[in-house]
Amino acid sequence: MSGKLTFISGGVRSGKSAYAEKLLIKGAITAESRLVYIASGRAVDEEMKKRIEKHQLDRAEQAWTTIEQPANLYEALPFIQQNDFVLWDCLTTWLANELYTKQDGQFCIQLDGCMENKAKQMLETVDEIRKKSAHLVIVSNEVLDEFPSPYKETKKYSEWIGRLHQKLVALSDDAIEMDYGLPQYWKREGQVAVR
Repeated sequence: MSGKLTFISGGVRSGKSAYAEKLLIKGAITAESRLVYIASGRAVDEEMKKRIEKHQLDRAEQAWTTIEQPANLYEALPFIQQNDFVLWDCLTTWLANELYTKQDGQFCIQLDGCMENKAKQMLETVDEIRKKSAHLVIVSNEVLDEFPSPYKETKKYSEWIGRLHQKLVALSDDAIEMDYGLPQYWKREGQVAVR
């Protein structure tokens, strides 16, 4: 039997990570289970370094087991234990990392079929994590509300994040969009929310 899957998206600083952490902490305390944080961020610049440090400080009070996994999500599988409460933060960072990994001397974004294979593998890994965990929460940034970009690679990124959001929401038990620190449930326990 698979564990619960919750998908949370929202804009930058919308409170999505904090809300995801609260959901999992409450469940893990009740179940007396382990908290696991799969981190996709890379400290590539000073701003990202500060954001990572803030997330680490936010989690310091709880005993989170952190798995640094900026790409190749499947490599995190051996570290997930039965009935873990798992947070993967975040899909958008993972996608950028994967699109710009090199394969045969080129970036994945430049190769036909490359991202299709990575997306398939990621979705299979999410399914495997669900089979082990009690609850998996996936966090993603809402970037599709922004003005369309004239740049080819940015358009490709937007297309991919849109596809992945749709696939993950379809698989999810709950789908939440965060605005101003408030959760808007678009899907709850298999039901589409009516607004």
